[in-house]
Amino acid sequence: MRFSTITSTLTASAAVVCGSYTLRDNFNASNFFNEFSFFSAADPTHGFVQYQNLEAANLTQLAGIKQGAVYLGVDHTTVNPVNGRNSTRVQSNKDWTTGLFIADIMHAPDTACGVWPAFWTVTSEKTKDLAWPNGGEIDIYEGVNDIIANTVTLHSGSDCNMTSKVTTSVPQGNKDGFNPILSSNCNAGVQPGTQGCGFGHAATGTYGTPFNAAGGGIYAMEWTITDIKVYYFPRKTIPADALTDSPDPASWPTPISWFHDDGGCDVPAHFTAHRLVMNINFCGDFAGNADVFAAGSCGKEAATCQEYVANNPKAFEGVYWQIQSIKVFQ
Repeated sequence: MRFSTITSTLTASAAVVCGSYTLRDNFNASNFFNEFSFFSAADPTHGFVQYQNLEAANLTQLAGIKQGAVYLGVDHTTVNPVNGRNSTRVQSNKDWTTGLFIADIMHAPDTACGVWPAFWTVTSEKTKDLAWPNGGEIDIYEGVNDIIANTVTLHSGSDCNMTSKVTTSVPQGNKDGFNPILSSNCNAGVQPGTQGCGFGHAATGTYGTPFNAAGGGIYAMEWTITDIKVYYFPRKTIPADALTDSPDPASWPTPISWFHDDGGCDVPAHFTAHRLVMNINFCGDFAGNADVFAAGSCGKEAATCQEYVANNPKAFEGVYWQIQSIKVFQ
């Protein structure tokens, strides 16, 4: 597979008007690494991970362009890395309050023990005085270890309760076709494991290896002052307009997750200016939790998450993001 290193080509973008939404940003192989910055500080969730800066990620081919798409990966050769496995985490230089965000994902990190990938938004530097979870976090795509289904989650400060507007017509979900909201209270500070409010999806194909087997697909989030919706479409069922500069989410099927303010949450107050974030973590507070790691098949592979991640680099050969584009409309 051809791998191109990161160049410093700057591109100018002009707003494109499309129906009720205007294309504000189009991040792809031509400009992604100019518009996103690498996070290389200690992992705030205590992961067994060493996030690399731009120079190191480029040098070790953990980041670059593959097959014309953005590539973000992890070290899958080193045995027993002392301070954690090398990985990548990037965040957008820009931030937004509300909008339509559409990610065309060719490949998401494969399902593997110890892995914790996510595509999410979180409070930006403009509101850095707000201690998490104040200012909010929206997890569009997230999972850990050997699960095969995505979980969409909101994290907020106090006094934010969201209702579900997803109906039984949604094909993804449990055996009845319904994606249950795990909790309506988004206040991460009072939830077990800071879980916030989220939708669990029983359908395979929404996450990890099954997602990749279907050719990837798109995840889209529509964020308004009253609603936060997340759509998922496998490659073969992507609406015709979704990857154009004129998407019309009103014409799409029902979202897999739909959080609605029915008077219990001031969305603009709880979800302020956000940056886009994409990362691949190892272990940490979620995947590395002893009960979580032992719950599925992973507990049979090693005594602890860190032990498995340290000694099984080949398990992470398919643990990478390959992104065709991320578009932002407002």
